[in-house]
Amino acid sequence: MAREPRTSAGGRLVALVVWTVLLLGVWWWGRELTDPTPAPSPAPPAVSAVPPDGSARGGAGMGRALPPAREPLPGSEPRRVEVEAAGVDARVVARGLDGHGAVEPPPMTEPDLVGWYEDGAAPGAEGVAVLVGHLDTDTGTAVFHRLPSVRPDDRVRVARADGTVAEFTVEEVATAEREGFDPDEVYGPRRPGRAELRLITCTGEFDREDGSYTANLVVSAYLTGVRPA
Repeated sequence: MAREPRTSAGGRLVALVVWTVLLLGVWWWGRELTDPTPAPSPAPPAVSAVPPDGSARGGAGMGRALPPAREPLPGSEPRRVEVEAAGVDARVVARGLDGHGAVEPPPMTEPDLVGWYEDGAAPGAEGVAVLVGHLDTDTGTAVFHRLPSVRPDDRVRVARADGTVAEFTVEEVATAEREGFDPDEVYGPRRPGRAELRLITCTGEFDREDGSYTANLVVSAYLTGVRPA
């Protein structure tokens, strides 16, 4: 069997820096909240991981094997994302880095938007695509408010600019605490060569002194199907 190419130490360092910046950008959102005492959302359950045999544990996927991965698609910008289990059907907008060097979230004035980190992979293409959304704002709940209800074997559908809908299957739901954060564990590919997706929002307790949440919710999924829009 052919050996997989090894990533250079420099490449790993660059990836580490990029993903650390991304996560810090997610935590930065909380600083824009004008309400100093928002009601903290319940923390999601502990990691619902998928064992090596591909069978799902916990949630909707209990006792069932997850579907096989589909080969990646050509790159194409996302237009909408649907997560039925979380009541999400939202427009996706491209985002980059802001003046602080952090990922730029969707505007707080438009809580129903989802942001796509456009300098990363496109949803459906090989690599890890990142979609981010607010949990809440100073005026109420936001697009990813119900994301903690997602479980392994749930579906995520992304409508793309090329007229296709990429369908992903959730394989893991986890929390990433601010302390002891491991970017490779959170953002690295679960299996090389796949098209993977991360849905990210805030979770944990709201730190009033710091003005942000103490953790992020990370939903990991992989491409299992494609259909016309």
